[in-house]
Amino acid sequence: VQLQASGGGLVQAGDSLRLSCAASGIAFRLNAVGWYRQAPGKQRELVGIIGRAGSTIYDDSVKGRFTISRDNAKNSVYLQMNSLKPEDTAVYYCNTGAQNWGTGPYWGQGTQVTVSS
Repeated sequence: VQLQASGGGLVQAGDSLRLSCAASGIAFRLNAVGWYRQAPGKQRELVGIIGRAGSTIYDDSVKGRFTISRDNAKNSVYLQMNSLKPEDTAVYYCNTGAQNWGTGPYWGQGTQVTVSS
C-alpha cells in the first residue's frame, strides 16, 4: 500500500489550497480516509475523516473551512482548504486502512502547508 499526498505549498492567510492523496494497493472506496496534520513541536492531530459510506467529520478548528471529498474512479481523496489561517501551518498526512471509520495503519509521506500572515 502506498499513499501519495500532494498539493501543499506556501500561501497567504485567506487563500485556498487543495491537497490530494492518491492510493495504490488499496481501494479508498472500501476504507475510511483521514487527513491529519502535525505542526512543529506539536503532536499529530486529526483534521477530518471521510468514512467508507461517505460521511465526514472535522475537527472544530477547521469545520466550515475544510472539506474532504473522494473520487473513487481516481482512487483519490482531496482536502479542500479555504480561508487558511497561519495556525493551519503544518505537515498534512493522509491515512487509510480502517474499514468504515477511524484511523488505519497506512500513512502517506506528508505535504507541507505554510500559511503566512
